[in-house]
Amino acid sequence: MTTVDRWQLPDGVEEVLPEQAAAVEHLRRALLDLFASWGYQLVIPPLMEFTESLLVGLGADLDLLTFKMTDQLSGRSLGIRADITPQVARIDAHSLGETGISRLCYAGSTLHTQPKTLMASRSPIQLGAELYGDTSEAADLEIIGLMLATLAAAGLEDITLDLGHVGVYDAVLKSAALSPEQEATIFDALQRKSRPDLTLALEGVSEHATKLVLGLLDLHGDAAVLGRARELFSDDANGALAAVEKLHTVADALTAQHPGLSIYFDLAELRGYHYHTGIVFAAYVPGYGQALANGGRYNNVGEVYGRARPATGFATDLKAITALSRVAPQARGAISKPNQADPVLDQAVARLREAGEIVINRLAERPDTRCDRELVRQNGEWVVVALNP
Repeated sequence: MTTVDRWQLPDGVEEVLPEQAAAVEHLRRALLDLFASWGYQLVIPPLMEFTESLLVGLGADLDLLTFKMTDQLSGRSLGIRADITPQVARIDAHSLGETGISRLCYAGSTLHTQPKTLMASRSPIQLGAELYGDTSEAADLEIIGLMLATLAAAGLEDITLDLGHVGVYDAVLKSAALSPEQEATIFDALQRKSRPDLTLALEGVSEHATKLVLGLLDLHGDAAVLGRARELFSDDANGALAAVEKLHTVADALTAQHPGLSIYFDLAELRGYHYHTGIVFAAYVPGYGQALANGGRYNNVGEVYGRARPATGFATDLKAITALSRVAPQARGAISKPNQADPVLDQAVARLREAGEIVINRLAERPDTRCDRELVRQNGEWVVVALNP
């Protein structure tokens, strides 16, 4: 690497400069205060853990996103977290071990081997909340409501909520009696919503199962989707109707709680399918081509840590919502302090800083550019006056 290359960062990895850092930190504090007002307690998991703890039970997708190394102390494999959710599940199941409902939140840096989408960062600051110990729709509604409140607190408007339920796809798979190889091929084609590839993958599958799988491709749109789903799964399709009715219940409650909320149904949404077990959801805003926040129900992930617990939660990238946010920290001036050894001056500075003022020691000929006031000595006392331009 030449000298001129040393300033470069890896693709998809960004540094956060002072102005943006101030905005990120302002929003982080506001959102963690919001979570606290809903009863969510802050946890701070470690940046790295043994890979078997980070990755167990969460599918191959997270494995591929995780940077791995060898621990020089133990010789075991370590991973730098690509997702904080499994860490919080471990804390709930093992470290806390509570038997009742537990509400936890977090905010911390993660690292990805590759971007999740073309627009995504490889170094997001993940912020989210998890609710453990309750299987009811009320818990799902609380988490979705908190996600919407999070985006509202960031000043984001015109939210579209994407709702799905992995139980629909699960039921269809059971009715098809597919081999693991067929399941993988169909899953891939359905994720890409490619009808030709899906039709090819269904060769040799029963006519009834083929109709159900292909029918999933058309089950996206407004509330009319639920009516079409009821017709498609009229024979119940191993529980698909139950999942559709749960979606209906949740959507009705959300509409009552959030009048004017735009809801888009997608019954073939397979995001996080390998560990989600129920309702899945994502929030979109105009002009941003990917989900800004997403989550869902993931019961029993804690089983690998010793306690199976019902769970639901959501996460977002703090840097992404800050970039889109209309809420910015209020511009603040600063006070220039003469570079003098004076105990009385030091006491005045301490009082100002305790009161929330920014006081910057004047080391150069001119004050720091942020300063709009200065400390001057008048009649034996240090007072703050406007800084002459």
